[in-house]
Amino acid sequence: MFRTIATFFRMLRTGWVLVRHDALVPAEYAGAVPWFVRLFGGLSRIFAIRGRAENPGERFANALEKLGPAYIKFGQILSTRGDMLDPIFVKGLSRLKDKVPPFEMKKAEAMLAAEWGMPWQDRLATLSEPIAAASVAQVHKGTLTDGTKVAVKILRPNIREAMRRDMNVLHMVANLAEFFVPDTKRLGPKSFVNTADRAVMLELDLRLEAAAASEVSEAAIETGFFKVPEIYWDLGGKDVLVIEWIDGKALSDDTILTDPNYDCQDIGRKVMQSFLATSFDYGVFHADMHEGNMIVTDDGTLVLIDFGILGRLSPKEQRFHAEILYGFIKRDYLRIAEVHFEAGYVPAHHTIEDFASALRSVGEPIFGRLASDVSMSRVLMQLFEITEIFDMEMQPQLIMLQKTMMQTEGVCRRLDPKFDMWATAEPIVAASMRRELGIEGRLGDFLDNMDRARRTLEKLPDATENIAALAQAWANGDVDLSKNSGLNGSSPKISVTKPIAWAGFGALVTLGGIWAVSQF
Repeated sequence: MFRTIATFFRMLRTGWVLVRHDALVPAEYAGAVPWFVRLFGGLSRIFAIRGRAENPGERFANALEKLGPAYIKFGQILSTRGDMLDPIFVKGLSRLKDKVPPFEMKKAEAMLAAEWGMPWQDRLATLSEPIAAASVAQVHKGTLTDGTKVAVKILRPNIREAMRRDMNVLHMVANLAEFFVPDTKRLGPKSFVNTADRAVMLELDLRLEAAAASEVSEAAIETGFFKVPEIYWDLGGKDVLVIEWIDGKALSDDTILTDPNYDCQDIGRKVMQSFLATSFDYGVFHADMHEGNMIVTDDGTLVLIDFGILGRLSPKEQRFHAEILYGFIKRDYLRIAEVHFEAGYVPAHHTIEDFASALRSVGEPIFGRLASDVSMSRVLMQLFEITEIFDMEMQPQLIMLQKTMMQTEGVCRRLDPKFDMWATAEPIVAASMRRELGIEGRLGDFLDNMDRARRTLEKLPDATENIAALAQAWANGDVDLSKNSGLNGSSPKISVTKPIAWAGFGALVTLGGIWAVSQF
């Protein structure tokens, strides 16, 4: 009860902070909203503090920094969408990527001492002031006793409590949205927040981030598209992560766009192909791919850092989404529609042909077009309308993939305004399709089915015994499934023998399963 009240007042505080920064309904965009929203925005600006930044994006960024880490994450996603938002607004937001104010050095030293059980001087030769700070942690440059340069990542003090408070507010907003605007239920705001909540809270244990980085590094080595820094496991912990130091330039640095030493087209290609390859080939992907989490070395190597949020796809989801993207590349809208129906994304009362036609209306206008010629905001709006027409519900387990794909494409568009999504994706997705639908994929399916059959056959002896026990009980008159069993004072035999009856039923189901598997 008290927590709910406290969360409600934090939600009010969120609105108040946005008002004070003139970030709720910025004056620069008042003409683009309905009159009643414009009126509310005008009244709210009476309370705005004077002397704020002229850039509306920067004002919004300042408000998000004041509100907390969960809001900063939201701003980081928006900052990658220069094609959907005003470029001036996006430029103001860009400060959130890696320029969040750091916490003081004394607190960092105290957290290292608490994690290691000794002063940092006993484990490191040097430790710099913070060189980069993000929403949940900051990074220091250090030197091991053998002279090796490392990056030392330290969680913000009390970040778990602060993040929990932020997420409670977002949960309340989602609940209110579904209650007051029933149409939003189809989009699953509560499911989305639940998914985001789990991902964010996992991010606050740096041991899990180290494990995620190690897992993705295997894909990095095999694909050759990117690199993951080496992890120093013996120096890590829940609040501290120590990794190899990488010399290079972060993609959030605007100078990379004009520096002739960097091939932005090639970098953009590597960014997208690394995301697609890990997603569709390995079922795991970096789920926070903003520019601040990507570094390019002097030799052009793309290095991914900060694996606090890791996305996963099941084998079926890998295949479904690879087929969907491949269908768009090949303009096979009927197959895209079939995949949606096979996956259960579209209710069965709609027709595949109608859905294929709707997808064609989205794909044809943008196929083969350069990024600079496509308004992704219009495309997304059209897709949103189609999901409503066809009663499609948001899939919580896929929200992270969709969000990351949008984020990744935003990074590529910034690097290369002429970025061609289709040409970049085709070799990766085509290879995935050959593997999934070719001999290798079919063999994998066969072996999976054989394994399922093996596990089912292991249950056969128990199933046979259950059937025999049921038959014997029936012959002895211990089982009576008649409608009047147990009435008029007669012995309620079924109540005594229910376990046997259900065991027999389970045995029949098991045998049916064996038959079904044998049909593959």
